[in-house]
Amino acid sequence: MDIKTDWNKIRKHFNKSFSSNFYVSIASVDSENNPTVTPIGSLFLNDNLTGFYFEKFPSKLPEHSKYNPNVCLLGVNSGRFFWVKALFKGKFSDYPAIKLYGVLGEKRQATEKEIARLNRRMKITNGLKGNTYLWKKMEYVREIIFTKAEKVNLGKMTEDL
Repeated sequence: MDIKTDWNKIRKHFNKSFSSNFYVSIASVDSENNPTVTPIGSLFLNDNLTGFYFEKFPSKLPEHSKYNPNVCLLGVNSGRFFWVKALFKGKFSDYPAIKLYGVLGEKRQATEKEIARLNRRMKITNGLKGNTYLWKKMEYVREIIFTKAEKVNLGKMTEDL
């Protein structure tokens, strides 16, 4: 998978992943080379091989970035119909999972445009108590510059992709 030529497919996949899971996983490594995974519910991919997430709750990810800014993101399309259809046909029509490799940037104040993107995505949950707890007062983002993409191989089920 070529990150540059497949970037639009990758963006669509991560949108589908968020729709079916409400989060993506970001793996990082601490100062003692111990790996860890952080669920992020506010990742957005831009059109230029970059992205950002709102950094309100993660505590280990920012700490790890001081020692090693490299990360790996995993987006899985967990839609039931998507999987049942693939199991019935014996192959996936689209990527079930994609890994993105990148480098974390510095934490910074979110722009109005970034906050508007978050509000648009979370609009369906407006008025719910949990929406207020999770997605209101999101002020800071951390950018990610992506360097490589990789489809997850599931043998015969993904060999045509």
